[in-house]
Amino acid sequence: MVAFRVATQALVQELHAAALAAGGRNEGSPGFRAEYSPNFYVGYLRDPQGNKIALYCDDKDAPGRPD
Repeated sequence: MVAFRVATQALVQELHAAALAAGGRNEGSPGFRAEYSPNFYVGYLRDPQGNKIALYCDDKDAPGRPD
């Protein structure tokens, strides 16, 4: 798996959607993953060749997950 850090949670959503539109498969919709940290926001997908990709934002100044 390869992971790409992006600047914002919105960009995680946009890139994930674009990758799916280009033929990728969803492996985990964008959202918070509390097991990593309160601000860890990630989306997972597989590209058309089957490689797993993570798009994530862990900006401490971004809104945290709602409890």
